[in-house]
Amino acid sequence: MTIRSFIGWLLLGILGFFLTTACGSPQGVTVSSPEQLTAECKVVQHVLGETCIPANPQRIVTLSIPTLGHALSLGVKPIASTYINGDYVLPYLADKVEGIDAVGSDRPNLERLLTLKPDLIVGLDWEESIYPLLSKIAPTVLDDWGGTENWRDHFSFVAEVLGKQTEAQQAWDRYYQRIAELKSALGIGAASPEENRYSDKTISLIFVAPGAIFSEAKGSFPDSILKDVGLQRPAAQDVVVPDTQLQIGEEELEKVDGDILLIGGLTENDKDRLEELKQKPLWQRLRAVQQNRVYVIDYMTWRGGNLLAADAVIDDLFQYLVNTP
Repeated sequence: MTIRSFIGWLLLGILGFFLTTACGSPQGVTVSSPEQLTAECKVVQHVLGETCIPANPQRIVTLSIPTLGHALSLGVKPIASTYINGDYVLPYLADKVEGIDAVGSDRPNLERLLTLKPDLIVGLDWEESIYPLLSKIAPTVLDDWGGTENWRDHFSFVAEVLGKQTEAQQAWDRYYQRIAELKSALGIGAASPEENRYSDKTISLIFVAPGAIFSEAKGSFPDSILKDVGLQRPAAQDVVVPDTQLQIGEEELEKVDGDILLIGGLTENDKDRLEELKQKPLWQRLRAVQQNRVYVIDYMTWRGGNLLAADAVIDDLFQYLVNTP
């Protein structure tokens, strides 16, 4: 057995020991060890119950991009997070994740987490199946995600867990200040049609992938930002659908139509898919195509579900709607 294999088995053994060892939990509150039952402990309610967490955590791990983005926007830099390694680096996080350990993508690396000795783990109910293991490594709280339409609620949850309510209000103040600046630049709310250039314009938003075209519909993360600005969506996209994702077939490209078309992809295959669409006769009939108002956006930024991503979305709206002739 190699040293690496031995360490791996040892760590798994420790995790197994924790799982089979009962820790004192007053009144049903989940804790990770008796040492956490101190005056510095505060009880937080979350999707899986109640957990006693340090009042002033120092070694925080986040288990989703929305959670990471919210923590950073509150001035808290986790020691580790999921979804920050791999070939694709989120543009709006690229200069903010230096020094943060990568601990996996769709599932966190439990062995790595154990060696990092976190004092708090914060994530979403995506990790419900491994919550017992996580909560033995450190106090763990998971929020009920439900989709990007709940991004504001998740921000409030993260702020409460981290005890950063003042910073949360400051972050919202900045967000709405930028929204107001964008509305002013677009003339939204102005009395005259000459100033309010977007009063009768619609913003179409679609994403492409091999075999799929979809839009983020009413109530989604990007839709909520567009609505805050006062921008309109095409009627076909301004609808309530499960998970806020409106699937669009090639024969339904009229649902893509709008005065401005924002289109995102993630991989080179997605770019190839977009090139295929451009050859379709229905594509050539779209108003935005005919008026040369088609702009490429970053897929993951516009579906980011956190305040840092929202800031990047506002940057794009300034670039394409204000600064582009």
